[in-house]
Amino acid sequence: MAEPENSNPGACYNIKGDRISLFIKAVPGSSKSAFGEIQEGRIKVKIAAAPEDGRANGELRAFLAKTLDVPKKDVVLAEGEKSRFKTVTLPLAAKESLEVCLKTHSEV
Repeated sequence: MAEPENSNPGACYNIKGDRISLFIKAVPGSSKSAFGEIQEGRIKVKIAAAPEDGRANGELRAFLAKTLDVPKKDVVLAEGEKSRFKTVTLPLAAKESLEVCLKTHSEV
């Protein structure tokens, strides 16, 4: 899969207006939900749910909401409902929390 178009070179997100687009490579069926490394313009997110009946997508949204301290209703799966390569949009208010998480995981 090609690297997503990104106005923030070297990062896995893009800001447009009052929304952040976060580019994700999902790894469903993991033992726990957690961020992984950043590769090819996407952050790997391990998801503690099987990719069946939308469970992994729901867990991804819940994990991002809890980790980034935003309401789950504001975490929107914009692309990739049935793909490991996903784009999730978040409110701009999540930027600081997101950057802290990304910094922590880019140093791994």
